[in-house]
Amino acid sequence: MDVKQAIEAVWARLDADRAFVVELTRALVRIPTVNPKFVVDAALNREPEHQAHLAGVLRELGFRTETADALPGRPNLYGRWDGEPERSLILCGHVDVVPEGERALWSHEPFGAALADGKIWGRGALDMKGGLAACVAAAKAIRDAGIVLVGRLDIHAVVDEEAGGFGALALIEKGQLATAAIVAEATWGAVNPAEGGLDWVRVTIRGKSAHAGWRYNAIYPQAPSNTRPQPGVNALEKGVKFIAAVQELERDWGRRKHHALLPPGITTINPGVMIAGAGIGEDGRPLVLSNPAIIPDTCVMEFDLKYLPDERLDEVRQEFESFVHHWAATDSWLREHPPTVEWEVGGLRFPPVSTPSDHPLVRSMLASRSRLGREPELGGYIAVSDAAHYAGAGCHCVIHGPSGDGYHAIDEHVEVESLIECTKVIAAATLEWCGIKE
Repeated sequence: MDVKQAIEAVWARLDADRAFVVELTRALVRIPTVNPKFVVDAALNREPEHQAHLAGVLRELGFRTETADALPGRPNLYGRWDGEPERSLILCGHVDVVPEGERALWSHEPFGAALADGKIWGRGALDMKGGLAACVAAAKAIRDAGIVLVGRLDIHAVVDEEAGGFGALALIEKGQLATAAIVAEATWGAVNPAEGGLDWVRVTIRGKSAHAGWRYNAIYPQAPSNTRPQPGVNALEKGVKFIAAVQELERDWGRRKHHALLPPGITTINPGVMIAGAGIGEDGRPLVLSNPAIIPDTCVMEFDLKYLPDERLDEVRQEFESFVHHWAATDSWLREHPPTVEWEVGGLRFPPVSTPSDHPLVRSMLASRSRLGREPELGGYIAVSDAAHYAGAGCHCVIHGPSGDGYHAIDEHVEVESLIECTKVIAAATLEWCGIKE
């Protein structure tokens, strides 16, 4: 049997057993795995139960499995079919989900995994338990077709992607890597070999605290006097000006920084946190937040900064820091008291993914889409994913997953037909990359 015949045999198995990937997705959605960094609730934080269920499925398929905590009480799971490391492949999906939001607005129970209108409904169905189930279903179809791979195949089910990807990083730190990886995030059928990098950056502006009753002292010209209090410097107001300046930098980047697989303007600098007050604590944030009678001397702003797949992180950081320096030079106070810049706030950073468009995995997936009668769309992943961490460790990564809606929103769902097609594409890519034993 050659690879082409193997693909036909595996796809036939998938057509004959469509229920497997559907029911596995539903079973995983029914086990709530809300990231406890967002909500602490034993009824919702059930990642260990989820991993135990999936481990049982993998063992039935002949995978050697192991679970280990990436964070306290939050286990990663990986399964392995042994094979040659030179042709090794990771199929990856994260198991944590965001909170369901206001339940009354859902058309179906958020963790009910209803099957209706050709869709599986529930939190995590699209992001990304459907994709994870597709990885497992692809492996099952290969096994059921009696095919043995030459290369090693690993399945990674990781925690904490929604809060920084520290689950994937824990596996990588233990040496769980391969020569290539497919991350089955939702891409609506597109093949995404590129993803921009992301860094969290904090800018802190220090002013001078004073009594707000004498605020006029810092605004309007005053006659010299021995009794005149020293004027304050409002760090919050300077922070507001900085936010406006960063918006102009963001627009400048959007106009002049481009990547063929990503939309113009993807290099956003999102101001996500702004806290002002008096003093500064060991955590780098103001100490006093509840007294407007104090002119605040501390303004902390935290940004979600994105850059292109082909940009170097050190150069992006240097460009941003240079901007901060030159902006501060336009203000007489800040020239003498320049803002500070801190990178990787909370330890969070996603390296870029930049797999060549002619990589064998990419070619395989595009060809499979064509064989399925679908448009072979090549693109870049808009958000960030665990592919970043594998790519940062030297692994060639491609992101490809099913279609649906409700991504981080109400009425999340995955479309069953796209789930089947995604499974076929992943299965074919696995066969072509890992090779088959004669």
